[in-house]
Amino acid sequence: MSYKVISKRQLNKLTFAMKIEAKEIVTNAKAGHFVMIRVHQQGERIPLTIADAHGECIEVIFKVVGDTTSKLGQLEVGDNVYEIIGPLGNPFPMPTIQSLCVIAGGVGCAIGYPVAKQFMQEGVNVTFIAGFKDESEIFYAQEFHQVSNQCIITVENKSDNYIQGTVVDALNNLLLTQKVDALFVIGSLPMMKAITKIGEQHQILTVVSLNPIMVDGIGMCGGCRVNVGGQAHFACVDGPEFDGRLVDFDTLIARNQAYDCRWK
Repeated sequence: MSYKVISKRQLNKLTFAMKIEAKEIVTNAKAGHFVMIRVHQQGERIPLTIADAHGECIEVIFKVVGDTTSKLGQLEVGDNVYEIIGPLGNPFPMPTIQSLCVIAGGVGCAIGYPVAKQFMQEGVNVTFIAGFKDESEIFYAQEFHQVSNQCIITVENKSDNYIQGTVVDALNNLLLTQKVDALFVIGSLPMMKAITKIGEQHQILTVVSLNPIMVDGIGMCGGCRVNVGGQAHFACVDGPEFDGRLVDFDTLIARNQAYDCRWK
């Protein structure tokens, strides 16, 4: 089966948005689903969130950080991706809510985007907090405003155009004046752990989208095993979204670090 690249946009120095023809995946795709992509036959599979699904195409947003994302970034319009498996994962069964705060960091904002879009279309009051290290890394700023009633963009480094600070700072400030029914969080594990603690302090349901190591995306390899509520779960088939209050973040952080083979 052919998965043709229909469009490609460079969002910043290392981040790309790519639309790929995948009609059979579009039919069943929902916010929170992801796909496993293999660029060529001898390559590895990597998980990428479905940022959008419309017509006959899915859109994925990825940051070039390794060999596979580098090869994906080298594809041009008209080229083919060797294999796409999906949609995979199970969106969290969110209860009926009136307000939602989506908190996302870096390339994780690509995951927050379809979630915010879905809930806003359902009439939920959505606040989107997007955090980046530096102003040069910001992408989709206009799109985040379009899928939220209120959009807050933060940068950790000095900026004249955006709020300086972290998403944790922004959420703390927001909760001083606004009531939120639920939080949806995606980003680094330490950030999600910190946001979950804030949610617990304010008795707010906090849903986290976990990003452990995935190899096959169908629960066979066990690489994405996470401890949730004292039980083992596989993020690819049981998640990747879980009630953050039940997640053993310390063990998950240690597992992810065990796969970090970069020289220190």
